[in-house]
Amino acid sequence: MTPRTSRDRRDRNRRPGGPRRTGGPEDLVRRTAFDVVRAVQTRDAYANLLLPGRLRERGLTGRDAALATELTYGTLRGRGTYDAVLAVCSDRPLHRIDGPLLDVLRLGAHQLLATRIPPHAAVGTAVELARSVAGPGQAKFANAVLRKVATRDLAAWLDIVAPPGDEVGRLSVTYSHPRWVVSALRDALGPGRDEIEELLAADNARPRVTLVAKPGRATVEELLAAGAEPAPYSPYAAILPEGDPSAVAAVAGGRAAVQDEASQLVALALADAPLDGSDARWLDMCAGPGGKAGLLSGLAAQRGTRLLACDVQPHRAGLVRRAVDGRTGVAVVDGTVPAWRPGSFDRVLLDAPCTGLGALRRRPESRWRREPGSVAELGPLQRALLTSALEAVRPGGVVAYVTCSPHLAETRVVVDDVLRGRQDVQRLDSPAVLAGSAAREPAGLGEGPYAQFWPHRHGTDAMFLALLRRTA
Repeated sequence: MTPRTSRDRRDRNRRPGGPRRTGGPEDLVRRTAFDVVRAVQTRDAYANLLLPGRLRERGLTGRDAALATELTYGTLRGRGTYDAVLAVCSDRPLHRIDGPLLDVLRLGAHQLLATRIPPHAAVGTAVELARSVAGPGQAKFANAVLRKVATRDLAAWLDIVAPPGDEVGRLSVTYSHPRWVVSALRDALGPGRDEIEELLAADNARPRVTLVAKPGRATVEELLAAGAEPAPYSPYAAILPEGDPSAVAAVAGGRAAVQDEASQLVALALADAPLDGSDARWLDMCAGPGGKAGLLSGLAAQRGTRLLACDVQPHRAGLVRRAVDGRTGVAVVDGTVPAWRPGSFDRVLLDAPCTGLGALRRRPESRWRREPGSVAELGPLQRALLTSALEAVRPGGVVAYVTCSPHLAETRVVVDDVLRGRQDVQRLDSPAVLAGSAAREPAGLGEGPYAQFWPHRHGTDAMFLALLRRTA
């Protein structure tokens, strides 16, 4: 049987619309990465949710799965840099290149400029992928462009496309962040503005997989016995150095989960913040998909406290229901139009909807989806939710305002605006409370009263925390 006939038979047997196995596993690896990148571009999909299913579907494991993951995330992270290089190497503007072909070029540029894949293999596989998704004519164009890309390494290209005259522009191209994001992060660093390159580089680094042992349901020792390593800060955390988290028995059984350490610590800070009076009713106002609610649920059960976890979207409330134990109430509720009487709760967590600029390591595509206007659009909702949270907590109780964004307009500006003119709210020293909640005190959280985690300082998402106590 000739190779051509073998290929034809494989093509007849493949799922309609599925990828062609034109050259063995490596073609399927690159097609899988391409399919996920395209879905991110065209369907607002999230790579971290879509890619694991595609890998299972296509039977990619081990080194093949690792390569598909690297190509997917690397292409999404580096898009800004690669587009700047491709613009120089192409004889047509990027906006005139068909979307599928442009994504193939980005995938090829990543292989050439940021991996150890030999240039001839990177160009050859990208050209074959271009032929598959865009046709022979476009494959010739892809070949010409990528051969130009291959003439220099990344450092040499950056000397050309990221000149030093415009500092924000240089940082934007070098570290593949939109200009407005670079400016916003630099402003948020405040006195640490000179750390901006470290922060941008950390945003582009592969994040560690951090697990949480849900209190009363699993232990850190169980996670360590399964191959995890000790985590630096959270007493409920462990780091999984490699492998699939779902292969850990406690994770597969829902007794543990994947959760960033900063997310764990802000939930712990709410639970540990000093309050006056009873401590029997807790509320998680925007609980979906349930990470912080899962941790709070275990803590509440240990203390004989009731937790109500809410979300405005039914499917997110369903995810919360799977993350918490059976004693936790779960409801579909719009936090801006509360279904409870004022002062009903002793502790309230508001993990407010935000731009997600603090989680760019995990969701690199978010940097290209958001615009400066996104911050302004979310502002009224954040203020309304915080006002509602302060009404939900009784005098003497505590509210934790949390965002996975360090943008000043989503963090301290929101809190300061809502509290302006109010005499019934006290700002607690969030770094001090966190120091008491952590197994080891995280340094560099700020001077207080607010706390800000950073990827380059703490190895976590850039989570913001404000602890607010209602007074009489």
